[in-house]
Order: sequence, then structure tokens, then C-alpha cells
Amino acid sequence: MLNTLITSRNVLAIAALIGFASVTIGAFAAHGLKHILSHQALLWMDTGVKYQMLHGGVLLILAFALRQWPIWVAVQWACVSFMLGILLFSGSLYIMAASQIKALGMITPIGGIALLVGWLCLLVASFKQPQ
Repeated sequence: MLNTLITSRNVLAIAALIGFASVTIGAFAAHGLKHILSHQALLWMDTGVKYQMLHGGVLLILAFALRQWPIWVAVQWACVSFMLGILLFSGSLYIMAASQIKALGMITPIGGIALLVGWLCLLVASFKQPQ
């Protein structure tokens, strides 16, 4: 089932959406919310945008890796981990900044762990790289 969902085309589309969203959220926070949110909330937004953009770029690269090697399972799992990590890590920071519900900060490390798992999946993939 992973082979049918995590395809080069799907990962490319998701990477494009993640990149688009990170630029939009970053611009909106920097310009539209600058006078509304606290300094701490703006820092949370900035951190979320940075991690989202960085890992969206990684997904873009992985989309091309999957085009070359479409059933490279460790890379597929890295994609899943990065997508989940972006959602939980950046998403929790955005919601926390907007709502000021600091308890949402407990979700952020779970997203961070998902991002770390993605990087470990890439490490595994490097040892199982097709010849």
C-alpha cells in the first residue's frame, strides 16, 4: 500500500504544497500578524516556517529520488515521517502561536521525533541504496 501512496508524483505535489504554505504562513505572520501576536508567538511561527520549508525542500529532493527508484522503501518511510513531522511540529507551533494554548507545546516534540525518524530512515536508505 505504501508503494501506491508514496509515489514520486504525490511527494512532489505535497512538497509543492508544503513550500507554498510555508511562504504564505511566513509572510502572513511577518506582515499581517506582526502587530497582533506577541514576540514569543512570532518566534514560534518563525520556527515552524523554517522547519516546514527545510523539510519541504527535503521532500522535493526525495520526490526525484523516488522517480529514479520508485520502490525504495526506506525513502518512502522517510517521506511519511517528514510529512507527519511537519504537520505535528510546525502545525503545533502555528496553532500554539495563534491560540496561546501553551499545552499544545507537548505535541511539538512528537513532531520533532518524527522528523528525526525521517532522517534515520534516510540513513538506513543510504546503506540499502540500489546499485
